[in-house]
Amino acid sequence: MPLSTQQLIQFLTASFLMTIAPGPDVMATLSLGLSKGWRIAVCFGIGCGLGCLFHTSLAVLGVTAVIKSSATAYSLLKYCGAGYLLWLGIGLLRTSAGTAATEGANTVSGNSTAELSSRGYFLKGLLANAVNPKVALFFTAFLPPFVNESAGNEEWQLALLGLVFTCQAVVIFGLLGFFSGRISEGLRSHPRAVWWLDRMTGMVFLWLSLLMLIPER
Repeated sequence: MPLSTQQLIQFLTASFLMTIAPGPDVMATLSLGLSKGWRIAVCFGIGCGLGCLFHTSLAVLGVTAVIKSSATAYSLLKYCGAGYLLWLGIGLLRTSAGTAATEGANTVSGNSTAELSSRGYFLKGLLANAVNPKVALFFTAFLPPFVNESAGNEEWQLALLGLVFTCQAVVIFGLLGFFSGRISEGLRSHPRAVWWLDRMTGMVFLWLSLLMLIPER
């Protein structure tokens, strides 16, 4: 068996605690749930969770170690990630009251426009996670301690651990998006409330983009 029961329990416990910590993915998913509804938040959260597969692949292939050792590569990826979050934030801040009201009505009614928007936010969540170099470095530091060297196949163990982390992240982010969206359903029936929630979510994305630029201590 590639992963022992004890190894899996210890890893899942640590993964759960790390995932529910108020990091960028959690904050973004909760904010979108409040402003855009549960469908968009769930799709964004699932995208963020599946983005962990990308970082797992990098960790297994050793690419993350290269990024960590190269200041140029790390900075490039960091600025791309921060720029992308900045772009998402500005887009939410520029939403007009009329557009916000339409999106709120579409989300509540669950029509095809909302479904198209949900797919777009799934891709945004996937990309937002994939271009975050701090997540890549987290995987490099977090996964190896749970590898059992005596069991062999260390790369295979890393891949399985990353897959387990991804699955639990998808579930947790999805649930966070669902419940935050449900909580805000009453607010989204009011156009001005939707407009202000969009502004709040946009500010969260701007804050996350600034956090990505803060150097590691």
